[in-house]
Amino acid sequence: MQWIIDGHNLIPHIQGLSLSDLDDEQALIDLLLRFCRVERDRALVFFDRAQAGFGGEQKHGAVRAVFVPQPGTADAAIAAYLRKQGARAKNDTLVSSDRMVQASARAQHLQVLSSADFARRISAALDSPSAPVAPEKPLSAEDVRMWEQFFKNRPDNKP
Repeated sequence: MQWIIDGHNLIPHIQGLSLSDLDDEQALIDLLLRFCRVERDRALVFFDRAQAGFGGEQKHGAVRAVFVPQPGTADAAIAAYLRKQGARAKNDTLVSSDRMVQASARAQHLQVLSSADFARRISAALDSPSAPVAPEKPLSAEDVRMWEQFFKNRPDNKP
């Protein structure tokens, strides 16, 4: 199954994410990657308000992200995608709490799940014992220098 997700509509429902974060889209993509691994699903997430030159599709394993440049909207891009898919999308599920987006999905006979319900589903899946642990982020160059300096200056450090 594939989840078709209204990204900016979902972010406020995910604990720890905010639309005001600079990397909110990437944080959601990372979370969806973990979710898709656990559920063995795929996700197609749409984000609007892409910065100039950053529109288009990006593949992240089981997650594809579509960044819709202005003046377009994710809502319109989702509706266009669903019309293009036609009957092929009937096994997919749309994730959005936007009534217009939901209506376009229902017109194509898709299942619809609210963003709040999907956020709970993500949380439950990632809290399960079989869920993969989020990968650690690598240390920055500044962190490495700080730790090198720390260990170099320790009193028990003998040349």
